Amino acid sequence: MTGAGEDWLRDGLDDVRGVEPGLWVPGVDYLAGWRVARESADRVNRALLAAGFELSESRAIAATDEEGRGVVRLVAWPDAVDRLAGILEAVADGDGGSP
Repeated sequence: MTGAGEDWLRDGLDDVRGVEPGLWVPGVDYLAGWRVARESADRVNRALLAAGFELSESRAIAATDEEGRGVVRLVAWPDAVDRLAGILEAVADGDGGSP
């Protein structure tokens, strides 16, 4: 999955200062959970691109929790979140997603 330009991985959306990583527990299959989360994150990222978003402004990121379950996090700049919320609200209101 790519975004606009070569620097989409270094655009600041992955800055998680103050977030402590969890401990890895021996015997927990973190990779299986991450693979499931990655498939879902890729689907969300394709949908974001199709809706006109750039991955440099919003994207889904695959991860796992401390028990190895897949987790998908949406990281975005506030203006992109506002646009996405407008699209979701329009869909929920039944007008077909017109922002």
